[in-house]
Amino acid sequence: MTGPLILVVDDEEQIRKLLEITLHTSDFSVKAAATAKEAIIMAKTNNPDLILLDIGLPDESGQEVLKKLRQWYTKPIIILSVQSDEENIIKALDNGANDYLVKPFRTGELLARIRSSIRGIIPQSLNTHVFNHELEIDYNLRAVKKNKEIVKLTATEYDLLVLFAKNEGRVLTHQYLLREVWGPGYVNQSQYLRVFIAQLRKKIETEPNQPEYILTESRVGYRFVAKDNF
Repeated sequence: MTGPLILVVDDEEQIRKLLEITLHTSDFSVKAAATAKEAIIMAKTNNPDLILLDIGLPDESGQEVLKKLRQWYTKPIIILSVQSDEENIIKALDNGANDYLVKPFRTGELLARIRSSIRGIIPQSLNTHVFNHELEIDYNLRAVKKNKEIVKLTATEYDLLVLFAKNEGRVLTHQYLLREVWGPGYVNQSQYLRVFIAQLRKKIETEPNQPEYILTESRVGYRFVAKDNF
């Protein structure tokens, strides 16, 4: 296989085999680890393009592995876990996970999330980003166009959109968005975020009540995706 390399970290052999077959069928290269220790070693030696990480590992919590990886690993990490409670999901996202899928998951959705996460890495040298030949962001001019027409955004709306665009496919928690756009003192001011998300949707979405770019992740945050990602 010559496609992007994915490191699968899961202590269940059946899950590892299922993921290996699924990923190979979709032209991904695959490495697998069953423990936290193996995961760290294999991530360092193979530098995978994306890591699928289980939370419930036998030798160390996946949350701790995630924090260790994020000390140096900058590529996407997707959590796969049976833990579906809001606290664990938010903790993983705040620790640096790009996405979180609850087991059992649909393989089609997993593959879509993987493709979205890999596509969402924007080179720092990129000056303009066009989504679906429709929405265009010019980082040099701080300009946004929808169907070639200028979209008038406030400075805060622009900063929020750019933060989304540069994290395309990644779930961003309410607290993360508030901290990055408004500052640490606003992490509990969720009303700011709701108002600006609504305003931004009115300006960039064709149907603001049925958003195609800025999707809501219930009780967790928001995800920015190109419409043809799924």
